[in-house]
Amino acid sequence: MTIYRTRVALRHQFRDVLNFYYPDCLDTRIGGYVAQLDERDGHVYDERTRHLVATARGVHNFSLGVLADGPHWCRHAAEHGLRFLSTAHWDPATEGYDWLLDGRTPTDRTRYCYGHAFALLASARALQAGIPGARAELERAFAVLEDRFWEPTHELYADQAAPDWTRVDPYRGQNANMHACEALLAAYEATDDERYLDRAYTVADRFTRQLTRTHDLDGLLWEHYTESWEPDRSHNADNPRHQFRPPGFQPGHHAEWAKLLALLADHHSADWLLSRARELFDAAVELGWDDEFSGLYYTVEADGTPIVPDKYGWAHAEAIGASALLSREDETYLSWYDRLWEYAESHLINPRYGNWYERLPRGHDRDGPNRGTAVEPGYHPLTNCWLAMDAVADDAGEK
Repeated sequence: MTIYRTRVALRHQFRDVLNFYYPDCLDTRIGGYVAQLDERDGHVYDERTRHLVATARGVHNFSLGVLADGPHWCRHAAEHGLRFLSTAHWDPATEGYDWLLDGRTPTDRTRYCYGHAFALLASARALQAGIPGARAELERAFAVLEDRFWEPTHELYADQAAPDWTRVDPYRGQNANMHACEALLAAYEATDDERYLDRAYTVADRFTRQLTRTHDLDGLLWEHYTESWEPDRSHNADNPRHQFRPPGFQPGHHAEWAKLLALLADHHSADWLLSRARELFDAAVELGWDDEFSGLYYTVEADGTPIVPDKYGWAHAEAIGASALLSREDETYLSWYDRLWEYAESHLINPRYGNWYERLPRGHDRDGPNRGTAVEPGYHPLTNCWLAMDAVADDAGEK
């Protein structure tokens, strides 16, 4: 048994990640969060850029801190971020969330379903945490998702639109729908409103079962689709290292969907949810695990041949959460849970500060600071530590 089967160890890791970002991430001059902290030593390398997803994830993270009885400053930090999300990122003229800001000035107003899904997730967790204004923001974010992105014919969400909503891009993607499903589940947990659960179930069923059967994907999840939801196998074929839309299959997303299906099974009686969750997790590790250097590849061919062999922190955090949830019904998944934590401790967790590195090359020799505007402010490890506290901790009475 690893120490991460105990609530004490999980809470320690949870607090380490929160402490890495607080208080340096709070900006009292511009407002919102400074998410661009160097993953090696925490220094700020970009104090002005505000990214919608980073803002929403920050609200989510500090709201989880409140829910997990974390440091007292989590409530103030969550309130601080929600105010910025609901004012600076929100464009009242067109009723959508702006993607990128320089300070409080929009620099990219493209309407991304992915970003609006995270606004919904942030609002849902803030509502659970009792943050003022969260319910109104949740309803606003959901309304945009339904009115602007939902496609009733396909029962899935479109991916992106022009700032004034006059054009919807023909690209359709897995990732926006997965995070919409996650946000809808959180909205249901925060409100007990069945419409959120029904929509989450529809998206999960459509994507993880129906599309794989319709397009003969052998049970695997393809990432990129055309406007009519046909697999687009040519998308970024000439750019295999595209960070957010690479070609191939992503083991990390198979694990992440496994987690979401396991969470759906807690609220929905459909008997396929857990069996499909196990299939997706098993596919993630069977196709994605690097037997030579350990860790999950970023992208692979259908037979497991690596396309991009890099190791991303988020993929391992999601696999930890999935294996924790699946272990409630089948304890054999605890062996993967332990193995993933051992890998994370050896390679992905900063030994000095406790934050997680974004990406490492296959052999784990660091080749850069992993900087950019679209950074990962601890959302994946925090989320999955939080889930594991209830799923596997053998000292649940401890605080």
